[in-house]
This record gives sequence, C-alpha cells and structure tokens, in this order.
Amino acid sequence: MFIIDDLLMAPLKGIIFLGKKINEVIEKEMSDEGSIKERLMALQLKFEMDEIDEEEYDKREDELLELLENIRKEKQNK
Repeated sequence: MFIIDDLLMAPLKGIIFLGKKINEVIEKEMSDEGSIKERLMALQLKFEMDEIDEEEYDKREDELLELLENIRKEKQNK
C-alpha cells in the first residue's frame, strides 16, 4: 500500500521540490547586491542608448534602488 502511495505522490513531491528550488534561486538573486548593481548599470546603458525614455528609467531605477536599500537594511539587521 505504501509503495503505491509513494508512486502516486511522486509527481506532486517533484513539483513541490522544484517550487522550493526555484524560490531559493529567486530569493538568492533578489538579495544579491552585485546582481542589483548590474541591473542598474544595464538600465543606465539602455537609457543612454535611447532604448527607454527618462520616465521609464526613473521608475525602474527607483525600484532597483529601493530593493538595494532593503537588502542593505536586511544585512544590517542580521
């Protein structure tokens, strides 16, 4: 009986495992200052190359700077 249960639950367990791993990667990416700084530099380059307008640049820059500030605050609290 337990073997059948394990076989039936295997796909669900696999999906849960993948979800946890994806979440770990996202959290790591979102808490990495270097990654945020790279995104800021890429954003600035897009603005300088006229790929985005000033309004879009300011909006996305504010979001990234806020994220960077939150990461730094979180590190200070640890």
